[in-house]
Amino acid sequence: MIKIREAVIVEGKYDKIKLSGILDTIIIETDGFAVFKDKEKQRLIRFLAEKRGLIIMTDSDSAGFKIRSFIKGITNIDNVKNVYMPDIYGKEKRKTEVSKEGKLGVEGMTTEVILSALQKAGVFCEENSYIERREITHTDFFEDGISGGDNSSTIRKALARELNLPERISSSSMLKIINTYMTFDEYKEAVNRIKNTI
Repeated sequence: MIKIREAVIVEGKYDKIKLSGILDTIIIETDGFAVFKDKEKQRLIRFLAEKRGLIIMTDSDSAGFKIRSFIKGITNIDNVKNVYMPDIYGKEKRKTEVSKEGKLGVEGMTTEVILSALQKAGVFCEENSYIERREITHTDFFEDGISGGDNSSTIRKALARELNLPERISSSSMLKIINTYMTFDEYKEAVNRIKNTI
């Protein structure tokens, strides 16, 4: 597994499954063109771009380029790296037919091709800048009332507002995201701030 700082944007769940076996980072699906109307997901993507930076890794077909262009348009382009998949023709194993343009998507690429594409985009040059620190855990969330309690939904929504995250975010997604940019002490400070307002 390659640990990287940036969050990765992909088109669908099979792309996410593929990359989850290669990369140790947050991977967000656009659900294809659904991201064009999903204001909450757009907000999350902008948030991640600001806090950690983004890697856009869409398919090399016309749909992938439309999604890539849209994501670049809603984020700060300085925080976005484009990783381009090569034009490799064929069919993904799970599909019965080739895609409209006949090209393999991210899910159909080999690990070697994906790693090569990442390297060409300069992603690994920041790998060593990742700082090991005390992770926030599910136990912390439970102890702080963010999950597993009678009032957890209210506390979680308040924390989401405090951190400028979507209110409907699940505790698992919230945990993963805050671990990408907050220290444990910063997290505890945020929890203490919201507990004084509830």
